[in-house]
Amino acid sequence: MTTMPTRRLGGLQVSAIGLGEMPLSLAGRPDEAQAVRTIHAALDAGVTLIDTADAYCRDQSDFGHGEGLVKKALAAWPGDRDRVLVATKGGHTRPGGSWDLDGRPEYLREACEASLERLGVEAIGLYQFHRPDPKVPFTESVGALAELRAAGKIRLVGLSNVSIDQIRQARELVEVASVQNEFSPRFRRSEGELAWCAANRIAFLPWSPLGGIGRGRDLGGRRAFAEVADAHGVSPQQVALAWELAKGAVVIPIPGSSRPETILDSAAAASLRLGSDELARLDQI
Repeated sequence: MTTMPTRRLGGLQVSAIGLGEMPLSLAGRPDEAQAVRTIHAALDAGVTLIDTADAYCRDQSDFGHGEGLVKKALAAWPGDRDRVLVATKGGHTRPGGSWDLDGRPEYLREACEASLERLGVEAIGLYQFHRPDPKVPFTESVGALAELRAAGKIRLVGLSNVSIDQIRQARELVEVASVQNEFSPRFRRSEGELAWCAANRIAFLPWSPLGGIGRGRDLGGRRAFAEVADAHGVSPQQVALAWELAKGAVVIPIPGSSRPETILDSAAAASLRLGSDELARLDQI
């Protein structure tokens, strides 16, 4: 197993680049053998953070696919599984393949129990509230996670798709280890949450850090990213991840991948250092 620079998440040290498992579970996903090879390639490259969710599946009939896949891949990997932090989420449902919300405390408790069983663990390393449900008071949803943590069902609590005000509200109820919001060269509207997390030493996990499934290749069409990549002899995708890492020591991108080759390329970004002039140029795009 290759070593990789690490960053702090809660009281843990995890790899500076994680693996977003979602592309391995949605419609159009690769076959299981390729999915497992992709996860193993990430682990062999030093990735020690795998991000999944119960809702990563084709539809409700396939619910929990991602968690089951991660369990199977880890069981077949010969490395030290105790070093790997598996993060999952609850709060989304998938009727007919759509993305609905259920933030009721009773649902989140049931979802957590189901995730524990699918992952085959006694406590989930990082459990994240997937997305606030406008039908349920936010503090009630977070309160359920606080109860689950107190009961020893989860070790760390995370939030996803939240505002600064919601992070503040949550911190009054429970220690927040991480925030997972969308952030990439094409989506920068969560830069305020990123900066707030950096100031408060909360890990920030950009989801879709390369722009979303199938959009990573578009970075090559952004002249500045392409030119910086050429100067370093790397891919534009590596430049994008290195740019995000430079945003703050709390940033831990979780690029998705459906092939071993792409996660290996992403993992290499943890060692790429960009100059201040290059970072300034990329910031202006």
